[in-house]
Amino acid sequence: MHRITRVALLSTTILVVAACAKKEAPANDTAAAMTPAAAAPAPAPMLALADVAGKWQFESVPTAGKDTSPTKWTLSATADTTGWTMTFPDKQVVPLQVSVAGDSIMISSGEFTSQRRKGTKVKTESTIRLADGKLSGMTNAHYMTKGADSTLTLKTEGTRMP
Repeated sequence: MHRITRVALLSTTILVVAACAKKEAPANDTAAAMTPAAAAPAPAPMLALADVAGKWQFESVPTAGKDTSPTKWTLSATADTTGWTMTFPDKQVVPLQVSVAGDSIMISSGEFTSQRRKGTKVKTESTIRLADGKLSGMTNAHYMTKGADSTLTLKTEGTRMP
């Protein structure tokens, strides 16, 4: 009987220890699955073209090379995607295609006579944003040359005209 008492006492001790033991924290994967995912950053608010409608004086300056002279032009912007133009000092008016994605305006031109490379045709694509009362961004100019296409990247900034 002494042996039975010892086995019973040992079994009872094991049960008491098991009942009093701390539960383990769930594994990291389980904990992550149980907590809500961190909220993704909110997308940039959609820019209203009405906020930029009007005339803007622009300068576009090459980002690389020795030539840092600005190309000056005027942007005429409407409250929608139609009727946008850029006008150069030589009175050349170039129609623009416009689209908006979030806080960015993408403007692209058809082929026109380059202001930087005389006698050469060019197409431009710009992405600009409104910040601190200015429109600024980058422009890629694609020159129509014999052979491979030639490109130039320019920093573009415009201020609203009175």
